[in-house]
Amino acid sequence: MTISSATSDTTVEQVLLPPVRDLGDGFKVRRALPSARRRMVGPFIFLDHFGPVVFHAGAGPCVRPHPHIGLSTLTYLLEGEIIHRDSAGHIETIRPGDVNWMTAGRGIVHSERTPPKVQAQGGTMFGQQIWLALPKALEDMAPDFSNHAQRALPRVSSDGLSLTVVAGEAFGHRSPVPVYSDLMYVNVVLDAGARLQVPADHIERAAFVISGEIEVAGQSGIFGETQLVAFRPGAEILLQARGPSHLMLLGGEPFPEKRYIYWNFVSSSKDRIEQAKDDWRHGRFAEIAGETEFIPLPPDPPGVRIAG
Repeated sequence: MTISSATSDTTVEQVLLPPVRDLGDGFKVRRALPSARRRMVGPFIFLDHFGPVVFHAGAGPCVRPHPHIGLSTLTYLLEGEIIHRDSAGHIETIRPGDVNWMTAGRGIVHSERTPPKVQAQGGTMFGQQIWLALPKALEDMAPDFSNHAQRALPRVSSDGLSLTVVAGEAFGHRSPVPVYSDLMYVNVVLDAGARLQVPADHIERAAFVISGEIEVAGQSGIFGETQLVAFRPGAEILLQARGPSHLMLLGGEPFPEKRYIYWNFVSSSKDRIEQAKDDWRHGRFAEIAGETEFIPLPPDPPGVRIAG
């Protein structure tokens, strides 16, 4: 169960400790978004944090073909490798520090598998997968995909900190990842005692603490590993690391329309999600060349159809 707390101070709005979910074969993630207490941060509607996990020879994550609509996915690895294949014909191996960016739009199918060599030898997996809802006008755009090497991402190092602008714009730098709304997604590494002023360019902002502990100026308490700390809109945010710390900053502008989510489908329209469910159930999505497996549509939970 997600643990959430609201604070009486002026800088932190909410603190979430994401629950652990088993995705199968012992591969466990912490799902920070969506939660019962908070659905989104700006356009960020899904945040899975996984690892570091060690898998033995013959194992490793293997996600069969499954569909998406109405969103972009961002896969960012700190350790490990994943082979991406999709129904638009893209095949790409993502490696640590790179970004896989897939826009589903009106519909795409993809799989994510451990490379055969890595699976044969065993290895590690550590990183995050993010879903970003698309603006309403672009929800049915044509599917697209791009991979961005670590060396192409803007990096800044100074005063005991190192940061990489993974997607969006922050700290005066813009990532080459082709996002469709104003946002930031930034990898931050802090030495003990280092400070970081979080940009106020976006209405909604949060920090996911990967390791270490941070303090927030003007805020009581210490925030630690795997907590998602959401900040109050408009607040001046100054972070300080109590020891060596690693975190991801995320933020963006909230959409004027509500977003609904069911399984791998995101939309501003419940009817559009129902159509996507029916399309997957009856095999109307495009297929991935050379792949015959697929993940079936899950049944609706009793009394619940689409979460929003």
